Amino acid sequence: MKKTLLLNHPLSSVIASMGHTDMLVIADAGLPIPPDVERIDLALVAGMPPLIDVVKAVLGELQVERAIVASEMRERSRSMREALSDVLVHVPMSDVPHDEFKLLTRSARAVVRTGECTPYANVILVAGVVF
Repeated sequence: MKKTLLLNHPLSSVIASMGHTDMLVIADAGLPIPPDVERIDLALVAGMPPLIDVVKAVLGELQVERAIVASEMRERSRSMREALSDVLVHVPMSDVPHDEFKLLTRSARAVVRTGECTPYANVILVAGVVF
């Protein structure tokens, strides 16, 4: 049995194959996922798993250089933005309009769909390097 944190095979595989500046999207249950981007669906029921828990698990395996969120999160989901800032304390986070965020997902290696049902609760993690 795998000894490291992530047990989900598709998610572990995507992270293992990511290079510098590759993007991984951790998404709420409603974000549209482009048809040509790999979908890793973790959603079980509304709210499970929570986005923050998935981000924490991914951070245990992926070196993250920066993060991108929708600017609408500041007004519509302030507590989620604060929670992400707390989890990504050493990771620079930038804001883009939600429509631009959705365009960026087209270039992602994968979109991880969570059960999160908070508006605009999505984050793009940009891979860094460990050296």
